[in-house]
Amino acid sequence: MEEYFICPECGSDDVEVIRERGRELTLRCNECGNVWIVTLPKLIKVPLIVSKHERSFRTFAELPEGEEIKIGDIVETEEDEVRITGIELEGDKRVNKAKIGEIKTLWGESLTYPKVIKVSIYLPRGLTQAFKVKVPRNEEFVVGEVLEVGGYTFRIEKIKTETKMLHHGKAKADKIVALMGHSIPRARARRSLEIYRGYSKEST
Repeated sequence: MEEYFICPECGSDDVEVIRERGRELTLRCNECGNVWIVTLPKLIKVPLIVSKHERSFRTFAELPEGEEIKIGDIVETEEDEVRITGIELEGDKRVNKAKIGEIKTLWGESLTYPKVIKVSIYLPRGLTQAFKVKVPRNEEFVVGEVLEVGGYTFRIEKIKTETKMLHHGKAKADKIVALMGHSIPRARARRSLEIYRGYSKEST
C-alpha cells in the first residue's frame, strides 16, 4: 500500500522519507524544508473473496487497523483492484460498513476483469434471444444506439443498472446488469459486442 504525504506547513506533495523506524517515518518537504514525523497505522490482513463472474478466489487485503470500510469501497490486493460487495463479521453477520479489525471476511468484485452483461433481444412471435457479452468496464452504452451480437442487430430500449432501469440516457458498463431491445435486422450497428464464453475459456 503506497502512502502519499502532504507538507503540513506549505501543502506541497514533494515530500521524501529521510528516516524509517518500523511504522514511524521522518519526512522532509523539498519545497520549504519542513521536517516532521508520522506514525503509519498498523496493517491487518483481512480475508477477501474476489468474484470473477462464476468463479471466486480467496486472497487478502492489507488494510489499516481501525479505519472504516463500507460496501462500494475499492481496495487493492497484490494482483487486483476490488470493489467491496459484502462485509461479514463474526457469527456470519452481514453489515454495510465496519471497522478494520472487526471484520471476519470481505467479499468483492474484480475491477481488472472485463464486465459481463446480459443482453436480451426481442424477436418476432414473442421469442427472445439471450446472450452474455464481455466489455471493458469504462465503456458507455446509450439508450437508442444500435448494436450487433451473435449475428443479431438490435436497438437498446432499456438499460438495467445495479440500482435502476433506464429508458433514456446512458450508463457505464461497470454499473450495467443488462441491455434489452428489439431486433432490427436491416439496421446498421454502431458496434459489435463480444460474446462471453465462460471464465475458464477466457483465462486460457
